[in-house]
Amino acid sequence: MTDTAASFIARSTVKAEDLDHRKKINFNIGRYNAAVPIGKQQFSDLNLARERAKNLKWRALETLDQRLEEFEAIFTQRGGRVIWAENTEQALAEILAICKERSCKTIVKSKSMVTEEIKLNYFLEENGIESVETDLGEYIQQLDEEPPYHIVTPAMHKSKEDVAKLFYEKLNTRPNLTPEQLTLVAREKLRKKYVQAEIGITGANFLIADIGGIAVTENEGNARLSASFPKTHIAIVGIEKVIPTMTDLGLFWPLLATYGTGQRVTSYNTIINGPRQAGEVDGPDEMIVILLDNGRTNILANPKTRESLYCIRCGACLNACPIYKNIGGHSYSTTYSGPIGSVITPHLKDMGEWKHLSYASSLCGNCTEVCSVKINLHELLLENRYEAVEEGYAGLGEKLAWQVWKKASLSRSMMNMGGPKIKNWIVNKAFKAWTAHRDELKFAPRTFNQQWKEERGEKTAGR
Repeated sequence: MTDTAASFIARSTVKAEDLDHRKKINFNIGRYNAAVPIGKQQFSDLNLARERAKNLKWRALETLDQRLEEFEAIFTQRGGRVIWAENTEQALAEILAICKERSCKTIVKSKSMVTEEIKLNYFLEENGIESVETDLGEYIQQLDEEPPYHIVTPAMHKSKEDVAKLFYEKLNTRPNLTPEQLTLVAREKLRKKYVQAEIGITGANFLIADIGGIAVTENEGNARLSASFPKTHIAIVGIEKVIPTMTDLGLFWPLLATYGTGQRVTSYNTIINGPRQAGEVDGPDEMIVILLDNGRTNILANPKTRESLYCIRCGACLNACPIYKNIGGHSYSTTYSGPIGSVITPHLKDMGEWKHLSYASSLCGNCTEVCSVKINLHELLLENRYEAVEEGYAGLGEKLAWQVWKKASLSRSMMNMGGPKIKNWIVNKAFKAWTAHRDELKFAPRTFNQQWKEERGEKTAGR
């Protein structure tokens, strides 16, 4: 077992027994579950909308090289600059070079999972640059020195009392502020940073190929401020975020809003396709888009797992997953948690180190059922398990156990052999992995095969 897998088991074991954590998560996901059906009412044929979105992402990824070059050509025509980053190290080096050229001391940053992926805040801090999260949930997490808990809702695991206590400890506020008062405190702190910052950094929900622009959807307006107040705007985007045309947003924005938060559409939806143009009164002097690979082409090259790149980061699969709801986002120890994170992380990082995440699933299929773009997530988890074995990452004990199981399951005489006491002992005592975290298995007194033949007065056959 790798250290990463051991850490996952240890952290998830502790969190699964934390009833206070479970109460908070059930409350927040309960609110989400109440809102989503209302948002879905805007679609006359929801299944068709999801199918069409999947087909659009399929088309975009099958022609990814052309779409990205189209985006770059049009974006640069309007004065923008595109940087291609193969990995985390290249992306961070480019960002640091930009900061040094502009003598940057302060950065304002909107919510972006890809910046969490490259651990941008820690990198900037090590280089003496202040990076301020401006999304309220991300700001809370930054104050608490924690990574985001959820793809969409970074502080989902915190109650309003937890946040009030955090603000009291970190910002010297009164200890019993209401959510409205806490929001005003954050607003006052952050508004000053927008005008101080030399650089603003955002992610992007979509790269729009035909107009050379990025699309950002949000509820707080902080991404707009981060992109327009500082003189330099950097957008860091995974290459899989591309969509063919601007008109496709008419489908993707409502889908993302509905499956992300239950809204018909989010409060602020922005398309940015370059720096401030002649005659425009606001916007940055320069805009730079960093297109990040960081393992995504590994997934693209795999014909079976390629569809995981269709993901629009709505977070619906996390909210539906019984494993996630019990162990929480931080137990995964990776940027992308839940079912989609378990699918893509072994390919973005290292299969041998992260294959255990593909086993963190009940395979109930609920993640596939709720996916806004109909990714077959539970099947991809099985595919990861298969690939891990094929690549030689299965341990000796695992291989032996499956060989025994295969031989027994293919032999009716072996399946009928011995009574329930012997079978119960073998499964629960000889192989202790099952009962380490579960109740004991109890076999029926007679197998179905035996009952079937006895019902018909036949002799129990050996095969």
